[in-house]
Amino acid sequence: MTYTAAADRYGPMPYNRTGRSGLKLPAISLGLWHNFGDDKPIDTQRAILRRAFDRGVTHFDLANNYGPPYGSAEINFGRLFREDFAKYRDELVISTKAGYDMWPGPYGEWGSRKYLLSSLDQSLSRMGLDYVDIFYSHRFDPETPLEETMGALDHAVRSGKALYAGISSYSPERTKEAAEILRSMGTPLLIHQPSYSMLNRWIEGGLLDTLEQEGVGCIAFSPLAQGMLTDRYLNGIPQDSRAAQGKSLDPGLLTDESLRHIRTLNEIAKERGQTLAQMALAWALRDRRMTSVLIGASSVAQLDDSLDAVRRLGFSSDELDAIDKDAVEAGINLWAASSAG
Repeated sequence: MTYTAAADRYGPMPYNRTGRSGLKLPAISLGLWHNFGDDKPIDTQRAILRRAFDRGVTHFDLANNYGPPYGSAEINFGRLFREDFAKYRDELVISTKAGYDMWPGPYGEWGSRKYLLSSLDQSLSRMGLDYVDIFYSHRFDPETPLEETMGALDHAVRSGKALYAGISSYSPERTKEAAEILRSMGTPLLIHQPSYSMLNRWIEGGLLDTLEQEGVGCIAFSPLAQGMLTDRYLNGIPQDSRAAQGKSLDPGLLTDESLRHIRTLNEIAKERGQTLAQMALAWALRDRRMTSVLIGASSVAQLDDSLDAVRRLGFSSDELDAIDKDAVEAGINLWAASSAG
């Protein structure tokens, strides 16, 4: 059936300005890290993307190695884009990244000009796009001069293959340096994509201040702490969960202490009339410097639950104080090595 987007798609979703740029992003964006590889039915993927856009999600976030297998999320997205979303291209923000391992040999990962620009060409080919809206350096490369990595992002923008440049999981110091290099080239740094959640608060230790000073936006990935900040693990580890399947969530993180904090947060969410996931997303957006949060979804129902977070984004000071007592580090930051560079 031919897809026609909902006429009221720009209703409840808030759109926030990205730093000091002219670009606005939806408060909640859709990430295709999980659930868009060849291990998931294409019809399920289609239903999730359609529903997201119908509810005002205009930003779809990918990376070269999303799958499985690597590249398949971009291929699948490209098919669905051609079949359903091509006529809405100018209403969409599509992003991709390069930095982690993608192909064998010395040119298949990290931050060299050769890798980044080759990867971008491959991503555009897989998705069937002339350009992406945002192209990210997916992680800091300690062995490549930052001038080279940022120069590749600058080239991507100047060549018309990307509209904006972004970085992910960079430390505050490296973020400032990257912004200064790009500014000197005439290509502003648009956005930083760090991990951030109630169980992983590292960006509050200086990165948000740096982004504000540099006029850079912030979009958080893993705001639900790989599913820990949902009702999935309140009473054990389900067999179909990420933790049970070894997909990016170590079951060893679900300690008695962590679960005690999560259960207390769940009670606060209930008092607010929200699910734990909805409260976690609203909490991550509470700071005015946050542009958006990235969610994943394995079903339309799960997507709808997360998007309903925009119905109540505000917090009282008492609620924030209560949350702070249990919003504690849980060892979930798998990307700490990159942001420590």
